[in-house]
Amino acid sequence: MTIASDSQDHPETDSSEAQYRQELVAAMHTMRQLNLNVGTAGNASVRYGNGMLISPSGVAPANLEGDDIVYVPGASDPDSTEWANARSPSRPSSEWRLHRAVLDARPDLGAVVHCHSRYATVIACARKPIPAVHYLVGLCGASQVPVTPYARFGTAELAHFAAEALASCDACLLANHGLIAAGGTVVQALALAEEIEEQAALYWHTLAIGGATVLGETEMARVLGALDVYRTPNPTKDD
Repeated sequence: MTIASDSQDHPETDSSEAQYRQELVAAMHTMRQLNLNVGTAGNASVRYGNGMLISPSGVAPANLEGDDIVYVPGASDPDSTEWANARSPSRPSSEWRLHRAVLDARPDLGAVVHCHSRYATVIACARKPIPAVHYLVGLCGASQVPVTPYARFGTAELAHFAAEALASCDACLLANHGLIAAGGTVVQALALAEEIEEQAALYWHTLAIGGATVLGETEMARVLGALDVYRTPNPTKDD
């Protein structure tokens, strides 16, 4: 993903912004089609300028358009406020703090998706990490998908927990809430979310038959090395 220059405090509408807005619209449609969300649940963001573009609050994917996407300034922006809608009549997702905290903490990432997919949310409600029941758990960049402590949705506390969990991997569960996945682009973040939902389903089903034999740390270290080529490349910035 090519990221807009950080020198753009409030980037003007241009072709790249229009493209990112449409990518977010497509991502929200895809999450619904894949049954990763129900109703207006879930949200997605991409890094843009000093801040990010994020899906709006309370708009069903079927009704979502590019103009509904909201620009939110970064935490370091002197004009940073709860939301900025210079080019949108919508309010940002209630989880904008979470997205901004993750992007601020991980400059190597360019996009974040958050969903309430069934199996990942079941495991999150049990407050369990997803262990290496299958080697593809390693696509998150760690030997298990961690779970955060509980915090109420939309809060700075939840944003802190999410950023902390994603400091060393690209996906995590939010206790009693759902799933976050991040990547260089929103397409890559969404693909990871879909894969982690599958891993959560595998884990859930193994619990129903007495539990899985989890791959050990030594083997997962080898797996992580082998999977590194498939993981998200670092986004680059325009000069």
